Amino acid sequence: MSQLILTKTRLFEGLWEGVLHYEGTTGPKPSIEVTFHEKPVAGVTLSAAEDDGKWALRIPLPADSLSDGVQTILIENAATGEGLDKITFIAGEALADDLRAEIDLLRAELDMLKRAFRRHCVETM
Repeated sequence: MSQLILTKTRLFEGLWEGVLHYEGTTGPKPSIEVTFHEKPVAGVTLSAAEDDGKWALRIPLPADSLSDGVQTILIENAATGEGLDKITFIAGEALADDLRAEIDLLRAELDMLKRAFRRHCVETM
């Protein structure tokens, strides 16, 4: 059996969507397992796409996955256990701390560039 390829198409209004197909060939409808904290995600659908040999995968983000910290939803080939993709997102305080540190670093670099530019202007006048 050929390898399954999963391509994300979009994440919109809490619904992750992607297209699944076999590499270089067609095959039977695959069996997909989607889990969050080792529990199956409810409401996952896999249906035939408009293109032959492709399937449309739709995964609703579980409400309990929307909480502080880093969260990961795993998408696997149920027949082989092969990981096809993952949905990872960061929310809440963990994100705020990372963004604050990144902004502080950017401000420090910008201040350094401003000083160097001003010194350059003074020296070339």
